[in-house]
Amino acid sequence: MSVGVSVEYLTETAAAPVRVVLLHDRTGKVLALLPANALLDLGRLGQLAGRELQPVKAEDAQRFFNQAALQTPAGREQLFTLPLLVDQSCPSGALKCLEPHSGWQCELARRPVHDRVLSGEFALTPTLPHAAVAGLSDDETVINRAVERFTSLRVRQRLDDLLGLPGMSDSMRTIVQLRSNPDAGVDDLVPVVKRDPSLSAQVMGWSSSPYYAAPGKVRSIEDAIIRVLGFDLVINLALGVAMGKVMQLPDDTPRGSIYYWDQALYTATLCERLAAKAQLDERPRPGLAYLSGLLHNFGYLVLAHLFPPHFSRLSRYIEANPHLEQQQIEHEVLHVTREQIGGWLLENWKLPDEVAAAVRFQQAPELAGEHQVYARLLFLASRLLRAEGLSDGPKAAPDEALMAHLGLEAEDVRQAVAEVKAEAENLSQVSRLFSQKH
Repeated sequence: MSVGVSVEYLTETAAAPVRVVLLHDRTGKVLALLPANALLDLGRLGQLAGRELQPVKAEDAQRFFNQAALQTPAGREQLFTLPLLVDQSCPSGALKCLEPHSGWQCELARRPVHDRVLSGEFALTPTLPHAAVAGLSDDETVINRAVERFTSLRVRQRLDDLLGLPGMSDSMRTIVQLRSNPDAGVDDLVPVVKRDPSLSAQVMGWSSSPYYAAPGKVRSIEDAIIRVLGFDLVINLALGVAMGKVMQLPDDTPRGSIYYWDQALYTATLCERLAAKAQLDERPRPGLAYLSGLLHNFGYLVLAHLFPPHFSRLSRYIEANPHLEQQQIEHEVLHVTREQIGGWLLENWKLPDEVAAAVRFQQAPELAGEHQVYARLLFLASRLLRAEGLSDGPKAAPDEALMAHLGLEAEDVRQAVAEVKAEAENLSQVSRLFSQKH
């Protein structure tokens, strides 16, 4: 059956850019066409089709669209005989189609028309009010409203009580205090680690891991901290572990996403190395840059804790819209973002202001005020890691202006990224220690 497919050259001005999404259910595969930059609303799509459709996994989309048959005109024409859902905002004329996971492209002389095409409204223009990015609105009010909207809870008490988060242990509270105290040192940290058997085991595990490659056998907590790891690293890792115990990793994450602690350690390590290379009059402290990277995604865990029935839906929306920043999707689905809730919580837990500001404004570093250097490091590190497949989110070209703001040379940045990429396997071994129970 001909569906009007044409593979002749069409100019950029002649063809409207559209996105191709492959979805499925028990009945079979379906294609969706919608404007390239739009958000695919799975709820509206399901209503149009009368089916509970889900996007296929990224690797399945790559495998499907990389088939040799789909590189030929005949195969492309056959593809569009599948059941097809077309957003009504797609023009009826020439279309330039793109599947983002595989990079597969196809040009159509006109919108397909056959008896298995359904047209309806399922594409949304993603919105993220400036206030949500800039912190012009009261984040606590935004979080309250989201909690009330999506749960049976009503906010009649302090929000941190309402969230139902497990209380911080004594050792975690002490670690937070030490992290915030510029005069704290190894002598203050060692007794805290020794009093917590789980933390002691973690520290010994880190110091013995291949990544740190300590010469000789590590025989004590003092040896691990003083000779191998150092005060800053131990207190940052300990804080990450302690907060990880407060928040459990969610089960139903977007398929194909990077493991949470892997991504945290990659980001932390790169932030630290970029901070050390930054040529600024007031150089950022590498330890705080590391902690910002380690906790940059902590709000994601809180979203999973707060909205478990809706978190699975959020994961499917992220899968269906890989071209969008995840905060845009969170705003559409939950009306609150990981940056808002993560920054608010870290501030309330009295972590260093530099870290809370970096996490809150990592998508808009220029709005982080006096701490924007840390937000800029986080923004840059995240984009660099995305390009290497070591962090989740849409890929984008490195921001040379941002590098200049940070006093970073392109070669220094390239070298820092190459080092993290080369160490990724060993860093992953360290990250697995975060989830071990002792």
